[in-house]
Parts: sequence; structure tokens; C-alpha cells
Amino acid sequence: MITPSRAALVSGAFVKLTDALVGEYDVLDVLHTLVEQSVAMLDAIAAGLLLADPQGVLQVLASTSEESQLVEILQSQAGAGPCVDAFRTGTVVTVRDIAAESRHYPAFVAAALSQGFQSVHAIPMRVRPHTIGALNLFRSEKGGLSEEDAAIGQALADVATICIMHERTFRENTVITEQLQRALNSRVLIEQAKGVIAQRSNVNMNEAFNRLRAYARSHNEPMHTSAENVINNLITV
Repeated sequence: MITPSRAALVSGAFVKLTDALVGEYDVLDVLHTLVEQSVAMLDAIAAGLLLADPQGVLQVLASTSEESQLVEILQSQAGAGPCVDAFRTGTVVTVRDIAAESRHYPAFVAAALSQGFQSVHAIPMRVRPHTIGALNLFRSEKGGLSEEDAAIGQALADVATICIMHERTFRENTVITEQLQRALNSRVLIEQAKGVIAQRSNVNMNEAFNRLRAYARSHNEPMHTSAENVINNLITV
């Protein structure tokens, strides 16, 4: 069996992402594909995207696992963490040793270490001159990303930004706000539906999300539509 080269993996991932952006697309499905590809390509064990709502509060939009999502929620609620700093400053924040940052981010450090994360690389999502969110890459080893991986991570964050905003919305702030709020509202429905599926089928939240995503894809509809139907007992996933 021939193992694909690093270049082939990277190019294949970006082809997959750009193909998804042609024509009509489900923004949340694309973003979940993006965080999954981040882990597959880079030296990370989990990844997640945080997006600022219209009030500037960071919310989880996509995550590879419940574990990384938990950390992102905690650092957002605490108002302190690498991703929060990346969002506020508009610059990349790398924490090479999470354990050494307990003084700066006590809530984040405790949550991250409890899940086995030892380092994190946070990349801002920028729409000049604004920052709308950040991509988090969690690692099980101490140290920073290589220069090559950091560059690929930035490219992925840029793709995520383009996916959310779309080129034609850059000029109009009111349209941008509506797009952000729509994405966040969809995420709320999906989280509720995951809970319903998990309870009904006695599965964990990751499996609940995978079932919801598979149903939406097989029925060619946005995930938020399937989620709403699950919540209203119109379908069983």
C-alpha cells in the first residue's frame, strides 16, 4: 500500500475544501470538514473554530471532538486563553507548554491538561481590518508547529474566513453581521439536535453529530434543517 506524500495530502485537502465552496454549500458542513482536515494534515490531535457573535463574544462553530469543544467553550466563557488573545490581537498565538501558562489562563490550562492537550496554536480569522474569530490547533506534545505547518494552518484559517463571509459580503457590514448570526443560530440548532439524538439512541455526542451530518448529506439538505426536524420530532436519525 502506497502512503500519500505530504504534498498530496495537502493539495487533496484544499481541493476538497474548494470544491465544497462552488455553488450552494452548507457552511457548517464545510467548516467541520476543514477542522477534520486540519487534524489530518497538521501535527495536531484536535481542532476547533471560534466565531465572534455580533456582541463580540466568541462561540464554538466547529470542532473535531467534544474534548476540544469543551476547552474552547471554557476559554471563551472565562474571557482568557490563546484563542481569545488571537482574536483580540489579530495575531497568531502559540503556547508551547500549556502547563506553564496556569498563571495567565488558569481555567483554560486546567481544562486543556485534563483532556491531554500539552500545546496549542491559535490563528486569527481576519477580514481586514477586523478579526471575526480564530482557529485552534491542539497538540498532545509540547512545542510549536513547524514553519510549514503554521503556514498551512494560516491557509486553513483563511479558507474558513472565506467560507463564512464569501467574497461578495466583504463590502457591506450589515450583510456580514447577518451572515455571522445565521451561522451561529444554525450551530445552536445542531447542538440541541445532538442532545436529542444522543438521548434517544444512547450514543455519545460525537456519534450523534456524525449521524446528523450523514442524514443531512444523504438527504441533500443543510444540517440546520435536519437539526430542526429532529428537535420537532419530524425525523429520527
